Amino acid sequence: MEACGFFLFFWRCAAFAAAALVASAVAARADENWPQRPITIVVPFQAGGSADLLGRIAQKHLEAALHTPVVVENRSGAGGSIGTAYVARAAADGYTLGLGTFSTNILNPLIYSKLSYDAERDFEPVAILVRFPNLLVVGPNVPAKTVPELITYIRAHDGALNYGSSGIGTSSHLSVVMFELATGAHMAHVPFRSTSDDVTSLMNGSIDLAIDSMTTLWPQAQAGAIRALAVTSEQRSAAAPDLPTIGETLPGYAVTAWQGLMAPKGTPRPIVERIAAVLRGSFASPEVADAMIKLGGEAAFMGPDEFGAYVKSEMPKWRDVVRASGVHLD
Repeated sequence: MEACGFFLFFWRCAAFAAAALVASAVAARADENWPQRPITIVVPFQAGGSADLLGRIAQKHLEAALHTPVVVENRSGAGGSIGTAYVARAAADGYTLGLGTFSTNILNPLIYSKLSYDAERDFEPVAILVRFPNLLVVGPNVPAKTVPELITYIRAHDGALNYGSSGIGTSSHLSVVMFELATGAHMAHVPFRSTSDDVTSLMNGSIDLAIDSMTTLWPQAQAGAIRALAVTSEQRSAAAPDLPTIGETLPGYAVTAWQGLMAPKGTPRPIVERIAAVLRGSFASPEVADAMIKLGGEAAFMGPDEFGAYVKSEMPKWRDVVRASGVHLD
């Protein structure tokens, strides 16, 4: 009886191993045959913005390399959370990709108490494609021409100045909170509905300063409507190489928004790596690099593993900033 039981156990183990090998072989063949139908890139913001443009650049290059249609689908709302949640619930088969951003994958999870996705568990990182600095600018009522002069001016008028943002809990809001933490300065926050409203109020002197999207603010600074003092990235921006970074005055200060592609959790690794390989080559091209600079950003490829590690490293820093801001949204 013992021998019989042993052979039965052995047979079951062998059958299980064989089934696992067959399943693995079938999955491998499926990965090799991918794609066999159109791929959708979900952009969780309205058409016309930088995220939408990036999605369409990725669309163009993936279509050419994979010889299959790629569709960009805009699913905007709730700061990008609606479209991002849609991607989290999609089938993990490589046919649905999402345009992930600094806001959707780092800030929203820290700000919203009822988020319908888990940014750390629901996605396979594919590639970060572009990084965007914010721009520190002042309006006509502020005489400062450098970051040290601005810090001195704010401290001399502690609590009397105000700053604008494109909304509570946005990168533009929290960039100033980080600036206040680094300088010990205090200012009043005036949230607007968009960066366009923010810059209009800067130009007419309704607010004193802002740290907001370089894509929108830099053209106005070049036109002389507002004064640009610095960028928020760790290194100077290729779009404005003469502007210093805030970190040159306040060591350790760095804010860089990013955008890239992600897939639903469980998407086969060979598919993820194939998409990343296509995009690595595309975003190294002078054509794409120039397009990103015109947007006020820089092509900055990070593959799946580096992408995942980078997001994890950023979370603690922004958790502290969000806590200091007191922002908590439902």
